[in-house]
Amino acid sequence: MRKFLLSLMTLSLLIFSGCSSKEVVAGYQGPKEVNTYLIAPLMSTQEVQDALKAQGFEIISVSKVTKAKMDSIVFTHPHLKTLASKPTRGFLAGSMRALVNTQDKEVRITNPRYFTRAFLQSDYKLNDEVPVLDALNRAFPVSKPSKDKWEFDGLSNYHFMVGMPYYQDQIQIKEGELSALQAKLEKNAKKKLIFKLDISEGKTLYGVNLSKRNMKFVDKIGIQNAGLLPWMVLIENHKLKDGSVLAKATAMPADYYIAISYPLLDMGGFMGIMTMPGAVVKEMNKLFR
Repeated sequence: MRKFLLSLMTLSLLIFSGCSSKEVVAGYQGPKEVNTYLIAPLMSTQEVQDALKAQGFEIISVSKVTKAKMDSIVFTHPHLKTLASKPTRGFLAGSMRALVNTQDKEVRITNPRYFTRAFLQSDYKLNDEVPVLDALNRAFPVSKPSKDKWEFDGLSNYHFMVGMPYYQDQIQIKEGELSALQAKLEKNAKKKLIFKLDISEGKTLYGVNLSKRNMKFVDKIGIQNAGLLPWMVLIENHKLKDGSVLAKATAMPADYYIAISYPLLDMGGFMGIMTMPGAVVKEMNKLFR
């Protein structure tokens, strides 16, 4: 029976992996397929930070990822924070990552065109990403596109396969008062808390490390895109119909965030980390106990 279920799941992955319906943006004249990352020559972690700061970026955190202890730099931009101030779009503020990959001798940087289109969905407006992309190109003038890519028109409705989550299907962790949720996370996360970013009034984004065991998934499916760590948790106020305000803590599901960050992930790779979606939910809930 177990072999039959695995065979059935394998067939489903082969048929449905990388699903997305297309949503055309009027006036868009960029490439049909957008690369997920920009790849620059290897620089030191300090050199990467200096290049980013010189173009107006804010460094949020630097933390170690992968078995090889590479530096994952999380950074943001004023324009990106403005876009992320829209309801449920706060994850965009922490989507910019630079992985200093000493093994492959490169710096891999998230492409704002790719993640802005994916995370803003219907809130995306033509050229929303341009100020951030232009600043990145000035910071790293010698870069090339990654092999990882996806159709621009398909990013806003991306999901890995039928039955798996879209961006909007976020993990609903906890509801309550804003400062109480913030205090609970900060107390429980302890040394796993990597960054805290205030995006706008009533909206804060956190970066947390997963357990040592769960952090190893990037070594299984490819260290080149390990910059998606640390994991993000968003705490923001929501105005209810009666006029009252309720804060909610959410996180992106692993089977969305990993898939969108690893668009070349094949069926075999996904099967090797099948426990991650459930493991991330457990870890997120634990932060608010």
